[in-house]
Amino acid sequence: MLRYPPFKSCPCGSGRSFASCCGPRLDGTHPAETPEALMRSRYTAFVLKDAPYLLATWHPDTRPATLDLDGPRWLSLTVHRAAGDQVSFSARYQEDGQKQTLREDSRFVQLERRWLYLDGEHR
Repeated sequence: MLRYPPFKSCPCGSGRSFASCCGPRLDGTHPAETPEALMRSRYTAFVLKDAPYLLATWHPDTRPATLDLDGPRWLSLTVHRAAGDQVSFSARYQEDGQKQTLREDSRFVQLERRWLYLDGEHR
């Protein structure tokens, strides 16, 4: 089981504490109740390099067999729009000394009453 650093504010940028935001999702005590909540917790899992959580919250039809999380250092998340089963966001990251932005329109589905990441289109 992964141990998480003692964050004061959640890495997802919600303005809430990690313990009252993504922490309970990542430790499995409180599943994400909306696609936006799942997307925020998945961003936090990327920050923390929590591959088991990312794979567990990915739809089985589109989930990769493994994840390489040695890549960028994630800096910040901005949710632009969350409606229905879609979330549009941008995530800033740094890789090889360069700051960049990933923009994605993500789709989520419910399977056995749990929200899962299905896929996303980069913009």
